Amino acid sequence: MKLTVTTFVSLDGIMQGPGGPEEDRDGGFDLGGWLVPYVDAGFGEIAGPWFDDADAFLLGRRTYDLMAAHWPHVTDPDDIAATKLNTLPKYVVTSRASGLDWAGAQQLSGNIPQRIRELKEQPGRVLQVHGSSRLIQFLLANELVDELRLLTFPVVVGSGKRLFEPGTLTAAWRLTGVRSTPAGVLGQTYEFAGRPALGNIEIDSDGKEKLVEA
Repeated sequence: MKLTVTTFVSLDGIMQGPGGPEEDRDGGFDLGGWLVPYVDAGFGEIAGPWFDDADAFLLGRRTYDLMAAHWPHVTDPDDIAATKLNTLPKYVVTSRASGLDWAGAQQLSGNIPQRIRELKEQPGRVLQVHGSSRLIQFLLANELVDELRLLTFPVVVGSGKRLFEPGTLTAAWRLTGVRSTPAGVLGQTYEFAGRPALGNIEIDSDGKEKLVEA
């Protein structure tokens, strides 16, 4: 299975507490709910289809607890997100096995990078990560992410947990798709492309700029 990360980010790269004030107050964060004014029909048209290819989910414990408190109560058969989340396997990276009573949920522990590699080797289409800021940092550090699916909102939050924290492993990403909504939200998909190429801008003998790869 391919591992994808789907997350909401602000223009300045913040991903903390997008959906509400009480979602994540770590570090005294008091700006939760910054995506709400930008949710329109176009938002669902982008985010909804991203669930179509899910065959399993990989979640951090905090995100699991938030989702488990909400999605089991959404029973609309036309809601693709609810249908997928409520019926497919959910692997939760946690040291606590208690409370994993949402249908299909199971603990993932031990050698986490190896366990995730084993999941990726299983038959299927996509192993999806949603939210889970700490888990995303771990996955990026171990080069386990195959694709980023970002919903970027036209707001600058200014502080909070970032998608790419200082010290994130250097990597190149290839843009494979982009859409926008009437409210100004951008849906972007990127494939992992390995290490970035480096270069320099030089002036040639004719006084023209040229790009030179290192």
